[in-house]
Amino acid sequence: MLFSVSTLAELTFSSDEADFRLEIVAEGLEHPWSLAFLPNGDKLVTERAGRLRIIRDDTLVPEPVSGVPDLVVSGQGGLLDVLLHPEFESNQTLFLSYAHRTREGMTTRAARARLEDSELKDVEVIFEALPRSNTSRHFAGRMEFDRDGNLYISVGDRGEMDRAQDLGDDAGGVHRVTIDGEPVAGNPFVDRAGAQDTFFTYGNRNIQGMTIHPDTGEIWTHEHGPRGGDEINILSAGTNYGWPEITYGIDYSGLPITMHTKKEGMAQPLRYWDPSIAPSGMAFYTGDLFPEWQGDLFVGALKMRKLVRLEIRDGDVTEEEDLLTDLGERIRDVRMGPDGALWLLTDSPQGKVYRTVPVN
Repeated sequence: MLFSVSTLAELTFSSDEADFRLEIVAEGLEHPWSLAFLPNGDKLVTERAGRLRIIRDDTLVPEPVSGVPDLVVSGQGGLLDVLLHPEFESNQTLFLSYAHRTREGMTTRAARARLEDSELKDVEVIFEALPRSNTSRHFAGRMEFDRDGNLYISVGDRGEMDRAQDLGDDAGGVHRVTIDGEPVAGNPFVDRAGAQDTFFTYGNRNIQGMTIHPDTGEIWTHEHGPRGGDEINILSAGTNYGWPEITYGIDYSGLPITMHTKKEGMAQPLRYWDPSIAPSGMAFYTGDLFPEWQGDLFVGALKMRKLVRLEIRDGDVTEEEDLLTDLGERIRDVRMGPDGALWLLTDSPQGKVYRTVPVN
């Protein structure tokens, strides 16, 4: 059952642990992809169509932020993630990931910029995945900082699966760089001949969820499988996550990609889904509005149009619950808000920003 906006405003949802309702904070966004919270209470939202928007006092500012770097909107590509520098309050620095095109093809880029009022200044490209290709799939583009201030950037296999096992090719892995885009000292492949020195992990198909564990500081990710085989992983330096040598999914044609789900030297996922849910966005709940959710991991789903709650105990999934299955919306991003609410973006030409609040 689908609900109109007017009906939804009065609708409550239940989980095993808490009852909640959704508040619509903004709507009319063109395929919103990522959300960030500014110290002054404003929110930044990327639209895949190439615009960076501001939400101020729960109202979408009509004019987009100016100065967004040149990008291409093609297939799954466009303006993707927005991430604040850990010291944003003092330096107003943020990072954007996006698809970019030249005569050599398309790729995933990351740029650093300074936000001044409603304008980006001092925009500088700090990372570019090479080589480029002509596909418009699997740009990935999720980013996160660790506690040491290192930046993690995911790059998809670009729909060319064998690239994910090639350490000389930037596709199909997670890169760890400084805020200037330099390889972090101690990266696992810095001293390996023929390997890209920014790689932190490889064998990753298309990561569209990345977050830091609030207690351990580990970087957690999830990635799209093909038909089946969506995965949650905890990143470990130098680890090969197996794609496409091992997978719990099959090709979209119905034919096998590989006969193997396990191989020596390749990591097993913490959790996998078969059939695929098409995960996008993830966050640990750390707020006070829903004490019953403390420490739970929330994952958005595009294909299955739901929000998944995972209870994590000692690094293992002990409970899984599907939420918002009646909403009928593709969940693109999930964020933990500074107000204690869980925030969601929906992927559509008229996408929305939702805030979860307790039932009074």
